[in-house]
Amino acid sequence: MTNSLKIERDGAILKVTFNRPEKKNAIDNPMWISLNETFLEAGDDDNVRCVLLAGAGENFSAGVDLASFGQTSSESEHPFESAARAVADFNKPLIAAVKGVAVGGGATILFHADIVYVGKSLRMRLPFASLALAPEWASSYMLQANIGAQRAAELFFTAQWIDSDLAVSYGIAAGAFPDDELLEITKVKAHEICKWPASALREIKKCLRAHHKPNIDLAFQLEQDAMARLAGSPDNLEAISALFEKRTPNFTGG
Repeated sequence: MTNSLKIERDGAILKVTFNRPEKKNAIDNPMWISLNETFLEAGDDDNVRCVLLAGAGENFSAGVDLASFGQTSSESEHPFESAARAVADFNKPLIAAVKGVAVGGGATILFHADIVYVGKSLRMRLPFASLALAPEWASSYMLQANIGAQRAAELFFTAQWIDSDLAVSYGIAAGAFPDDELLEITKVKAHEICKWPASALREIKKCLRAHHKPNIDLAFQLEQDAMARLAGSPDNLEAISALFEKRTPNFTGG
């Protein structure tokens, strides 16, 4: 595993930590590959009953490291795709402790967590419209399923910032706590889950997710097709340039 994805065992809990705090835990290609391997292995390991996902330092994750997309041939699938499917298809409880920035993929991964707890410092955003892109991680379905169509549409279309109070009130998170208590509270809940047999936890997860599986698969395909159409478009390139130059983008597309 790459050092930028920290893996620790705490009894039956597998703690997975995004570990690039100097980059706000932006996820690069080695991290995507490690994330995929970690979730596949955890799913097959009966000694793992719950995965706890967190971010090192003050933030959860700023999402995709934009520089990493230039490192993959256009003919090959980006490692994000297999990592996203591994998380979405994970067959045991996934619990997340989220504070600070959770943007893009650092937000949409959370819609596949079974329980999310957030810190008071949370700053979550679905920036896809502002980047002239489509959603990813089957979030176009999962967010609607979690919080309802109108609220999901509002968050996607406006790309507004989501704080801890809004996350809890909308049902994105199960609870909000002071940052310095967040991880320990999440660990306590994970240990409560790990008291039960892995076989039962797997079957409960299957029952909870089976109703959503066809729509998740459809959302992955629709989003991948939309990304292929939009990534590299003039408006997308303008959005990225404006982001790096810290200015307002000048969109010209229809």
